[in-house]
This record gives sequence, C-alpha cells and structure tokens, in this order.
Amino acid sequence: MFNFALRRFALAALILFVAVTLMFLMIRAVPGDPVQIMLGPRATPELQARLTAELALDQPIWRQLVIFYSNMMQGDLGTDVFSGRSVTQIVFQQLPFTLELIFASILWSAALGIGLGTYAAAHPNTLIDRSVAVLSVSFVAAPAFVVALLSLLLFAVQLQWFPAIGVGDGFWDRLDHLVLPAFAIGLSWVGYIARLVRASMLEVLGEHHIRTARAFGLSERRIVMVYALRIAVLPVVTVIGVGMGFLLSAAVFAEIVFARPGLGKLVIDSITTRNYPIVMGSVLISTGLFVISTAVADLVNAWLDPRARTST
Repeated sequence: MFNFALRRFALAALILFVAVTLMFLMIRAVPGDPVQIMLGPRATPELQARLTAELALDQPIWRQLVIFYSNMMQGDLGTDVFSGRSVTQIVFQQLPFTLELIFASILWSAALGIGLGTYAAAHPNTLIDRSVAVLSVSFVAAPAFVVALLSLLLFAVQLQWFPAIGVGDGFWDRLDHLVLPAFAIGLSWVGYIARLVRASMLEVLGEHHIRTARAFGLSERRIVMVYALRIAVLPVVTVIGVGMGFLLSAAVFAEIVFARPGLGKLVIDSITTRNYPIVMGSVLISTGLFVISTAVADLVNAWLDPRARTST
C-alpha cells in the first residue's frame, strides 16, 4: 500500500507541474500589454517600468517560469498588484468558501445518488427503476447555471425559503446560505452517480460470491448493503475524485449568481484585470486540489479493493 501511495503522489506531482507550466505559458501568450491593462492608460512610464520589473515581464519566458517556481518553493506566490497584499493570503482567504461549497455539493449528491442507484439496482425493470432512470437523465441534462438561476428565483425570491446572496454569519446562517448554491451545482451529479451505481451494482449482483451468499440464505438487504455496495461504489469514488475539477468550474457560476466569495470568482475578476500573481496563485491551488483529490480517490479505491494496488 505504501509503494502504491508513493507512486500515486509522484504521478500527482508530475501532473501538477505540467498543468501549472502550461497554464503559465497560456496566460503569458494572451495578446495585449498586461501592465497597461492593470494600471490603466493614465499610468506613467516610470510606474509601468517598475511593475514590469516586479512581475519579471522584462525577462525571457523561461526565466519568468524559473522565478515563479523558485518563489513557489519558498511559499511565495507573489504580491497582489492592486492591494499589495500577499497572494497566498488572498487565495487562502477565499479558498474555504469554495471548499465548503464543493464538499456540501459532493456530500448531498453522493448520498442521494448512491441511495437511488442502489435501490434501482435492487428492483430492476420496475416502475421505481424506470423513474430513477428518468430523473437521473433529467438531472444530468440540467446545466448548473440554469439550475442556479431557477433555484434563486423560486426558492429565494418567490418562496423566500432561503437567503438569496452572501455567505452569512455563524454556523447555522452559513449553512442556510449554502443550501441553494450546493443544490445548484450538485444536482447533475446526483444523476451521474445514480446511473453509475445502478450499472455497477447490477454487475456486482451477478458475481459468483453474491450467488454464494444467497445460497447460504443471507437476506437480500444484507447482500446488497454489505457485500455488493462496497464493490459497486468503487467507480463512484473515482468519479468524485475527478469531479472535484468540474465542481470547481461549476462553483464559479454559483459564486457569481449567489454573490458568494470564493476561488472561482477571484479567478474571474483577476483574469479580467490581468492580475497575473492572483491568477497564477489561484490556478496553482485549484490544480493542486484537483490532482490531490484524484490521488486520494485512487488510494481509497486501493483500500476498498486490494486488486487495484497491483493494476498499476
């Protein structure tokens, strides 16, 4: 298990390096003078020259990349051009809001999706099974930004069940503000997970060890919940790990529609103003979260199914 974990995290480090390097080069390749965009047309030549030197934009691209990684290894992601604050401080100030939104979305969508998929697989070709299939496809087909807007209009404006914008103060108030954004970006994942669990569960229920368990007279409920679900849920763990990246992108819509602070909104605002330090810091943290989540998903799979440790 240790060697498997070591290989997985080494691969994660390589993926992180390649992804951040490509993003660094893509940002630098965007047309236009970033210094002029950041400072505006009225900035003096002296101020433009000073900012260019501070951002190392007067250096060759390979030198800029070396400087970026050198500073990153020391925990320095740069300084915000406008506020003068540390990029690390700004990014990690916004990160908890995005993480709580993502984890809340994963928690409710996985719980409901696994439950629906398991129940549908235990009652194949019935009205319940077909109803779950219709609901799953409908949820998958619903775009996150459309669900966010409709849920805002219906549950916040029309029915006034939940607050419309902000993050709230205190645990219960923050939880109340979290319901609609988490519902908006997690709804499609209910469909994905339900369909995946149903297909995986039907396959597992046809395995030899399940037939053996039935031959010993074990109840169908015990067979499904104890012996089949543990194996059938393995693909879901992988999907959830990969889904972190998609939820990060979907969180942008929720943070804009519901006026929530977060990493996604920070990236959008920084790209608009070409604030290079904030963009790179946010991309680094977001990519790191995605890579780590996939690596952790692989480790959980290997823990649940020892056969996965020898597959790579």
